[in-house]
Amino acid sequence: MLTFNDIGIYCARADLYIDPWKPVDKAIITHAHADHARFGSKQYLCHTDSVPLLKLRLGENTSVQGLSYAEPLTINGVTISLHPAGHIIGSAQVKLTYKGETWVVSGDYKLENDGIAIPFEPIRCQHFVTESTFGLPIYRFPSASLAKQDILQWIDENRQRQLNSLLIGYSLGKAQRLIEIASEAGLPLYAHGAIANIQAKLIQAGHNLHPVTYASAEAIREQKASYIVIMPPSALGSSWIKKFAPYALAYCSGWMQLRGARRRRNVNRGFVLSDHADWNQLNEAITATGAENIYVTHGYKATYAKWLRENYALNAMEVDTLYEDDLLLEEEKDEGLE
Repeated sequence: MLTFNDIGIYCARADLYIDPWKPVDKAIITHAHADHARFGSKQYLCHTDSVPLLKLRLGENTSVQGLSYAEPLTINGVTISLHPAGHIIGSAQVKLTYKGETWVVSGDYKLENDGIAIPFEPIRCQHFVTESTFGLPIYRFPSASLAKQDILQWIDENRQRQLNSLLIGYSLGKAQRLIEIASEAGLPLYAHGAIANIQAKLIQAGHNLHPVTYASAEAIREQKASYIVIMPPSALGSSWIKKFAPYALAYCSGWMQLRGARRRRNVNRGFVLSDHADWNQLNEAITATGAENIYVTHGYKATYAKWLRENYALNAMEVDTLYEDDLLLEEEKDEGLE
């Protein structure tokens, strides 16, 4: 039912694409990150929680239709529904069924409940399209509760040293988690403009999130004690952060599992906090679907597809896409979100 071409994942029967990387007439979007929600298509379909995020990223005049989780939509005999992916707010797996054949395109996902995104829901199918961002056995992440404990302890140590705490994470998804964690430290909390804009948009849309103040020079000028700033990776190394001195820097990502990644970022600390499935979660998610045919996209796709064939006897194949892994995505400049 689905094919992969140089535009994206295509359903010919319904004449639509899922997360296309070129402009199309009809696009279903799994979530609002820039590598999955690209500019230029005529019509977009996504989960209702992604609608304001897509309009923020692509423009208020963008034609976007929202669909609730598990709400069916039939196009030329193909029944389409969206189901929670647990990646970020509004993230969805796309389920397509036609004449008893079911495909699920998962987009990006994680199984651990972060308390913000609706948790991942395994969907039974014959065909499952999966990411493999962290598709190596070395990527076995600590629990989110342990990461939270470590971050709050680091912030308190910085406070005792009279340092401001600068936490780095992608503007959509990671930043919302960091704001909720940092709000428990009891210190003044600020954010880069890209993050402050997204947080305000999500709160306006009805999400119960902690508000954050834009980290302007005027806002922080009167601060006599330590404070916290949440910032995107694009601000790292810029002159913008100099106004927060003295400070300590921490990068929050699944890539922080590797010591070398922390060194390359030139930060004081690295916290393993990811919005993607780790090795164990990938295996658990795939086996829960019952799918015999697995299509492995961005990440360690060749290695992971081979693992699935040899250890689970699945018909696993790697698929070329233009989705970016988490490390590249986090380097993206937050255009239009300043």
